[in-house]
Amino acid sequence: LQGIFVLGLPYALLHSGYSGLLLIVLAAALCCYTGKILIACLYEENEDGQLVRARETYEDIANACCKKLSPKLGGIAVNVTQVVELVMTCILYLVVTGNLLSHSFPYVPITEKTWSVIAFVTLLPCIFIRTLKIVSKLSQLCSLVHFVIILIVMTYCLTQIHLWSWAKFKLSIEFEDFLVSVGVIIFSYTSQIFLPTLEGSMKNPGEFRCMLNWTHFFACVLKTTFALTAFLTWGEETKEVITDNLPSFLEMLVNLCLLTKALLSYPLPFFAATEIVYSCISKGNHSNYRSPLLALSVRVSFLLLTLLMAMFTPHFALLMGLSGSVTGAAMTFLLPSLFHLKLKWKKLSFLEKCTDISVFILGFLCSLAGIVCSIKGLLEVFG
Repeated sequence: LQGIFVLGLPYALLHSGYSGLLLIVLAAALCCYTGKILIACLYEENEDGQLVRARETYEDIANACCKKLSPKLGGIAVNVTQVVELVMTCILYLVVTGNLLSHSFPYVPITEKTWSVIAFVTLLPCIFIRTLKIVSKLSQLCSLVHFVIILIVMTYCLTQIHLWSWAKFKLSIEFEDFLVSVGVIIFSYTSQIFLPTLEGSMKNPGEFRCMLNWTHFFACVLKTTFALTAFLTWGEETKEVITDNLPSFLEMLVNLCLLTKALLSYPLPFFAATEIVYSCISKGNHSNYRSPLLALSVRVSFLLLTLLMAMFTPHFALLMGLSGSVTGAAMTFLLPSLFHLKLKWKKLSFLEKCTDISVFILGFLCSLAGIVCSIKGLLEVFG
């Protein structure tokens, strides 16, 4: 919930004004809700009226919804969507590391793509990661680095409190800029891909809803506080990535922290994507590699794929915006609400049905707006 997207929140406030603050809160509530209904789709009532886990993964939920049409169609669609989003995330981390290294060492005569290759070499040990335990340890370190970054930025902002002014907030906003802000804010909360696995690995799954409430609450408070303090400090001069606003001595330190964070973030989506693909190929258990050579081949192939796309895909940011508008909205809003309506229709109250339908419509509109903006950007570049 606290990814690199957070650093773009002050810029999102620049283009969304007071409505941006409301969006940060609303997005937290919506993403928390879709997380809950997605997990609800894993459960069915037994003969005694008790809820039991009837499904294990996002794929199982999709297959259950589409079994009359085709037993495997839903699962294939979900797996493709998940893998695309996860791979694009991995590529983004490689692009970001190359960019950060290039800006951190401007006097070294090395291109940004070469820096990405150097970063890639440090990620080679990922091919030997076989359990989620190692990934979780790296994610904990990633979270620690992230809080260091937030602490540095907010501490500096508090030293500039004499410059703060509420007059810096815009009352009028540009529609296209507002749509960009919506995308940044909403997708800074996305975590639905990992929730079924996370809930299944909890010692007490009954505490999942409570955990989701608290994590989204604290994420919302932190995002709002961070975005507000940073925007009030720099106002109209707020840049797309807020660390670019920092004095040079702090910017170098934060860039190195961001570099560490990007490298530590890579293993999670990489592991998840390779697990999905290996599972589809082997039809085996996600955690038991019956063929070590096949598993290694999948991981090596994915690692090389992310490097090649990071180096040779032109205008990657726009392409990621296009694919993210489809896959991100689908995994976060469209599919959870659609699956919940399909599997639980008879047990849902009228209000719950209306809520799910509203979330689906909102997700569709966000996706459509993102697609239009991304295609427009690509046409301007290639036109």
